[in-house]
Amino acid sequence: MKKIILLVIVLSASTAAILAQQTKASKDSIKINSTAYTKPVPQKKDWSKVDLSKRPADHFVVQYGYEGWAGAPDSIRTKGFGRHFNFYFMIDKPMKTDPHYSVAYGIGLGTDNIFFDKETVHLEATGNTLPFTDGSNGVRFNKFKLTTIYAEIPAEIRFYEDPENKTTGWKAAIGVKAGILLKGYTKGKDLLDASGNSIYGPTYIEKVSNKRFLDGTRLAVSGRVGYGFISLHGDFNILGVIKSGAGPTINAYSIGISIGGL
Repeated sequence: MKKIILLVIVLSASTAAILAQQTKASKDSIKINSTAYTKPVPQKKDWSKVDLSKRPADHFVVQYGYEGWAGAPDSIRTKGFGRHFNFYFMIDKPMKTDPHYSVAYGIGLGTDNIFFDKETVHLEATGNTLPFTDGSNGVRFNKFKLTTIYAEIPAEIRFYEDPENKTTGWKAAIGVKAGILLKGYTKGKDLLDASGNSIYGPTYIEKVSNKRFLDGTRLAVSGRVGYGFISLHGDFNILGVIKSGAGPTINAYSIGISIGGL
């Protein structure tokens, strides 16, 4: 009986020693493996070596949206959705050190339309100042607007989230637009008498074209932000719409949607 008990004790001790050695060996193996494994460090892309020779360098930009006047006195009453429509052909030049950024410049046309509420702008006037007359109690046009058309040269610095594929990712731009006034005219439709009755019928249209009172140059700061081919833009003309001394200081501004280009 004593021999059996002694044998059981020896076997138990041996088994415990073997299990202890196996556990230690397993821990050492895990420690060695964990020490040997290191997480790979992602390599930073060298954008200066990226080939963008196949990226289109030229494109068209079309802009449409709201046009307004800042600084106009209360006596000048605009109404409705004043609107602009711009069209540019631009060339895009990526910066060699970091193609996330590029310089773009081009040429195009910008048109602005401002609508008035029972008011007439007299571009045909012969004096030194531009008259705005209130026709609420007299002869006036049912619809009346002032249109200006500019030849413009836009220039901007751009940022692309993905320089290799401009059709995706976020984009932004800031720049300036310099313009020369090509044409300025008013358009009145449906002349009404003091009682609001049509004088010549609703199809009657009267146009007056004259640039004498309008500032012949335009310089605007511009900005855009968007994703893919669509972006929001905003412009503010730091020069007045009307020549200095010919009327109140009024600055045009625009907010709208740009398609293409950026």
